[in-house]
Amino acid sequence: MTPTANVSATAFANRSLPAQPIQLHRVAISGHSHRVELFLSLLGLPFELVNVDLAAKAHKSPEFLAMNPFGQVPVIQDGDVTLADSTAILVYLTLRYAADANAWLPRDPLQAAQVQRWLSAASGPLAFGPASARVINLFKLPTPPDEAIARAHGLLKVMEQQLASTPYLVGAAPTLADIAHYSYVAHAPEGNVSLAAYPHVQAWLARIEALPRFVPMVRTPIGLAA
Repeated sequence: MTPTANVSATAFANRSLPAQPIQLHRVAISGHSHRVELFLSLLGLPFELVNVDLAAKAHKSPEFLAMNPFGQVPVIQDGDVTLADSTAILVYLTLRYAADANAWLPRDPLQAAQVQRWLSAASGPLAFGPASARVINLFKLPTPPDEAIARAHGLLKVMEQQLASTPYLVGAAPTLADIAHYSYVAHAPEGNVSLAAYPHVQAWLARIEALPRFVPMVRTPIGLAA
């Protein structure tokens, strides 16, 4: 059961909505950008995509650096709120707009800690595993991919073990933990990271993709996805 399924139709209809579409400054092939786009869509929020031209170094322009001094996507603009960092954005959107914020970001101490554990993993093993392996292959970097691929499989083994006992990373319903991991795990084969040995992970990906208003990330025909 999805979080929105736990909320009455009236509560969902009466929730707070932005006065104007949220602008998402993103790069289409960025998993960090996609996790925000996916969550905006799952929440049913109005938003506009603003593509950032990395080749033209638009992310290093004074205008962009005024929004995010680190010069990284994604960034959202929600009225007078400008916010960078995909995890921070997920938390903001949950607490500002989700019909049931507790479903995505539990208040229960143990569940909250479990979600945070996976958010930390998204900034560690995920970023330096499947995400890094994909970047190396996507941009033909000279960095050897072996260590990133090994880290990716280390993460996938932990995910497989967890998903053998629960449908989602933290229990019976999706949370921010799942949103933070989906994009780079789904696209791990683009970095030559096979998902063949992880049937529970594959089933979890299918469950995410079956959520109402799911939007996919653009696929790049490289690596094992070629």
